[in-house]
Amino acid sequence: MSIEIKTPTFPESVADGTVATWHKQPGEACSTDELIVDIETDKVVLEVVAPSDGVIKEIIKGEGDTVLSEEILAIFEAGAAAAAPAATAATAAPAETAAAADVEKVGPAARKLIEENSLDASQIPATGKNGGITKEDVVNFLKNKPAVAVAAPVKVDNAAALNIVSGERVEKRVPMTRLRATIAKRLVEAQQTAAMLTTYNEVNMKPVMELRKQYKDLFEKTHNGTRLGFMSFFVKATTEALKRFPAVNASIDGNDMVYHGYQDIGVAVSTARGLMVPVLRDTDAMTLADVESTIADFGARGRDGKLGLDDMQGGTFTITNGGVFGSLMSTPILNPPQTAILGMHKIQERPMAVNGQVEILPMMYLALSYDHRMIDGKEAVQFLVTIKDLLEDPARMLLEV
Repeated sequence: MSIEIKTPTFPESVADGTVATWHKQPGEACSTDELIVDIETDKVVLEVVAPSDGVIKEIIKGEGDTVLSEEILAIFEAGAAAAAPAATAATAAPAETAAAADVEKVGPAARKLIEENSLDASQIPATGKNGGITKEDVVNFLKNKPAVAVAAPVKVDNAAALNIVSGERVEKRVPMTRLRATIAKRLVEAQQTAAMLTTYNEVNMKPVMELRKQYKDLFEKTHNGTRLGFMSFFVKATTEALKRFPAVNASIDGNDMVYHGYQDIGVAVSTARGLMVPVLRDTDAMTLADVESTIADFGARGRDGKLGLDDMQGGTFTITNGGVFGSLMSTPILNPPQTAILGMHKIQERPMAVNGQVEILPMMYLALSYDHRMIDGKEAVQFLVTIKDLLEDPARMLLEV
C-alpha cells in the first residue's frame, strides 16, 4: 500500500521549511517511527518518521528544497521489503551495468558530500543496504582519512601543486541556515523599529553564592538530582520585578500596548544550530527546583536538536547569560515583540567599598535593554534595581518585600 509522506503541519508563525537531510533512501527498509527526513524551519528542526514498516518508493523533495505545510515529500510503500538490485539484461554491456549500479549505490546526501570533498567513491567502505554508500559512510571516511591521501591517476603540474600546498589559503562557502538567517533578520528588525536603550547596574553575588553553597547538596538530594544553579534565582527575582513593573512585561502590537497578567520568561540557549529561546511558562508558580530542572531539560534537548516549536512560542520577557562564555559586559538586543531583555554576565571578583572599607566581592554586571516607546527610563532603572536588591538579599524573594 502506497502512503504519501508529508511535511508536518506548520504553525501560523512558520511559513515554510527546507528539506535538511534524508536519512533513508529509495529502496531502504524503514521501521515504524524510524527517522527518515529532517525539515528545517526558521525556529526548529522537525523530524518526519516512517508511518509503518516498509520502504521509501520515491523521494519527491530533495535536500535543500523548500517545502510548505503538509506538502508531499515522498511516496512510502508500507509492508514492502528492501528492494533488491534489479537484474540486468543479458544484452547489456558489462561496463555500463557496473557504472549504473555504482551510481545507484550512492545516495543523494552521500553523493553531495563526495562531490564537495572531491572523494573517490570506490575508496569509501560501504555499509548500506546491498553495498550502498550512505552519508554516514562518507562522514566516517572523512574523519578517518589519512593525512596523506593516495594520489589519483590524474596528470598534475608538480610546481603548481607545490604552490597550492605551501601557500594554501582555504575558504569555505556554505549557505546560511534558515535559523541563522531568521535570527539575523529579527535582530536587525529590532534595532530598526524599536527605540532601544540599555541601562546597567551591578549586583553583589556573595549572598546568593553563600546560600547556594550552604544548601546545594541538600537541594540536590531533596529534588532527585536537580542541581541548584544561579539561573533559578535570577528567574524568580525577575518574576517578582515583572509583577511590580507590568510595563516591562508588556509587548507592542501595532499601535496597541498589550499588558500580560502572567510571566513567561524565555531563557536563551546556545546550540550548534544557533541561539534558541525556549520559554518557562508561569514562572510565578514555579519553584527553584522547577526552574532548574526545566532549564536543564531545555539545554539537553537544545544540544540534541529536540526543542519543539511549542517550547519557543510566546514569552513575555527574556534572560540571556553571556557570562557562561566569559562575557564581562554586553548590550543584549530585544526579542520582538517583547519590550525588554535582561543580560547576565560573568561573576568577577573586584574591590568594592563597603561601609567605608575595601572588600573583595564577587560582582556581576547586569544589563537591561528596553523599548523606550513602552518603558520610561525611570521604570527601567527601578526594575533593574529591584532585581539587584532581591539578589543581594534573597530572603526578600520569600517575603515578597
